[in-house]
Amino acid sequence: MERVLVAVDGTKGSRACVEACVHLFAGKTAPAVILLHVMQYGGPTAVDGLSNDAELAELREALEGSPQLEELKAKADAILAAPRAFLAERGFRDVRTAIKSGRAAEEILKGAAEYGAELIVIGNTRNLIAKLMLGDVAQQVANRAAVPVLLAR
Repeated sequence: MERVLVAVDGTKGSRACVEACVHLFAGKTAPAVILLHVMQYGGPTAVDGLSNDAELAELREALEGSPQLEELKAKADAILAAPRAFLAERGFRDVRTAIKSGRAAEEILKGAAEYGAELIVIGNTRNLIAKLMLGDVAQQVANRAAVPVLLAR
């Protein structure tokens, strides 16, 4: 395996993803890892509540260059820093980061295709009530991915 996409969002599920990746490749040649964070304007449910891509594009355009967007980008950079360091400390030499914005499941799937990932690692730590009320990104990715998906707890 040459390329793995690891979805991170700063939660304990993100830590589980990175640890799973380390365990999976222990004693083997480490693949290139793409750490992907999806920024969600207004929180996880706000972007999913937009009815179409035109509304999402309009929101992106309205935020472009705004202090709020710069704050989201800084937060995204901070979220990516710890997993990147964790992987580097454990011998992963080719670790890249990517920041996307939009619907998390869609952007993870697009990112996997764009970067040629052969595996997607995503956290699966939300409780059943949260999954039922808000939907589940991990489930959407697992159901729609063209490559294997490892759900990490």
